[in-house]
Amino acid sequence: MAMGIRRAIIVASVVALTGCATVTTPTKGDPFESYNRTMFTINDKVDQYAFKPVAQGYVWAVPEPVRNSVTNFFSNIGDVYIAANNLLQLKIADGVSDVMRVAINTVFGVGGLFDVATIAKLPKHSGDFGLTLGHYGVPSGPYLVLPLLGPSTVRDSSGLVVDYFGNPLTYVSPDSVSWALYGVNLINVRANLLGATDVLADAALDKYSFVRNAYLQRRQYLISGGDDSMPDYGEAPLPNYGDTDGAAAPEGASAAAPAAPASGAAAPRPASGSGSTVPGNQYVPPSGFPSFRLR
Repeated sequence: MAMGIRRAIIVASVVALTGCATVTTPTKGDPFESYNRTMFTINDKVDQYAFKPVAQGYVWAVPEPVRNSVTNFFSNIGDVYIAANNLLQLKIADGVSDVMRVAINTVFGVGGLFDVATIAKLPKHSGDFGLTLGHYGVPSGPYLVLPLLGPSTVRDSSGLVVDYFGNPLTYVSPDSVSWALYGVNLINVRANLLGATDVLADAALDKYSFVRNAYLQRRQYLISGGDDSMPDYGEAPLPNYGDTDGAAAPEGASAAAPAAPASGAAAPRPASGSGSTVPGNQYVPPSGFPSFRLR
């Protein structure tokens, strides 16, 4: 067992050193590209050999209606934190709408298992503390790929602490129940993204640039309040980190890439074909363990 762990550490170290040596001149606007590409590769391998097989087994074993109810349940919990962020941004109408969503889905949707609020024409919003910081002019800073968490920026990474304490699941007792809820949510989110990640693997010549471009454009779109047209994830200028209106998109990548939801980004249609959306801001496990957020 010890020999296996040692071998894994050596392999990971070699991969990291190799990745750092592959980009001698980082793309302008992505100063951490060498590190980012290395961490992106490591995250991708962890997902390929751990998260994705578990998610595929979950889809095989759990009927679609049950998976939809699980998605709705965690989405309803996430609406609590989304409402708080919208109110912090003084988006009063959106915040009140989010509160109404929680109330309606909790009472009439059997604790959030059914999305009655959407049927009642109450839209699903996105929100996290990174978006709140961007709303008030905090620059995004360089693009950053976090271990297991995936795409982020310096600004969004700093908002993770607030996201953690703002997540209602953080306060579930006992800890064993909290761990179980986070685990089920993580697997369910990954299952909902199976179809999108398969498309990404088939379509992207450079998956790293593909995901970077989509993430930064999506965050900029959300910070702008959706006033601009929907992002096309095509070629665009790299982010100007001195700007105060959030991140723009990097150059060189085209077509859309999936974004997980720890950031509130709108998710692709789930693999089940149910049409449900992946809830955001709910992928931070209990204290003492790194956060998970699939984008």
